[in-house]
Amino acid sequence: MTSGWEVARLDELDAIPVADGLVWHPVRRRFGIRSFGVNAYTSEHVGEHVVEDHDESGSGAGGHEELYVVVRGLARFTVGGESVHAPAGTLVFVRDPALRRSAIAEEQGTVVLAIGGEPGQAYRVSPWESYFAAFPALRDGRWDEAIGLMQEGLREHPGNPSILYNLACAEARGGRPLDALLHLQEAVRAKPDYRERARTDPDFELIRREQGFP
Repeated sequence: MTSGWEVARLDELDAIPVADGLVWHPVRRRFGIRSFGVNAYTSEHVGEHVVEDHDESGSGAGGHEELYVVVRGLARFTVGGESVHAPAGTLVFVRDPALRRSAIAEEQGTVVLAIGGEPGQAYRVSPWESYFAAFPALRDGRWDEAIGLMQEGLREHPGNPSILYNLACAEARGGRPLDALLHLQEAVRAKPDYRERARTDPDFELIRREQGFP
C-alpha cells in the first residue's frame, strides 16, 4: 500500500464461492471503497454462473444501475430475457434495477467486473455484502465471526429482512436459539415470504419446535 493509492491483482483478492459455481472477489471490501460498488466474479467451471441470476430490487440488493465489464474470457449474458455473447472487452449496462440479469461463463477463467450505484443517491454498501462476506466463516463453523459480520451489516441497514434471515440462520446453527427466533420473527414480519422458506430450511432444524417459530 502506498500513500493515497493502492495496487492489487485479482488473484490476490479473496475468492469466496457463493452459489451455483459463482465465485465472488470482493474488490470494494479489499480497498475499503465507500463511493461506489465494485466487485469481480469468476466461475468454478465453464457453464456455471459468473453473474448470478438476480435483479436489483430485492431486499438484499442496493437498487443499483450496473455496468458489467468482461475482463477476461467469454460470457453469455441474459438480461430481461434477451441473451448476448460477451467476449473480453464487452460492456453490458443494465439501467433498470428491476430487470433480471445473469451471465454464464463460456470459457475457463472468465472474469466479470461489476460496478454499480443508485442514481441520484450517495452510495451505501449493499445488504448482501455482509452475508456473502460471512460465507467462509459459516462453512467452517466459526459462528461468532459470521454473526459479527452480519451484525455489522445490520447496523448499516437496520431492519433489513435479508440480513435478519441470514443472521438468524447463523445464530440457530451457532447455539443462540433465542436470538435466532427473534431475528427470524423480525425478518418474517418485514418479508412474509420467509415464513415458508424457514419451515424447510435445514439451518433451523434445532429451533423449529421452539415456541415462537414462525
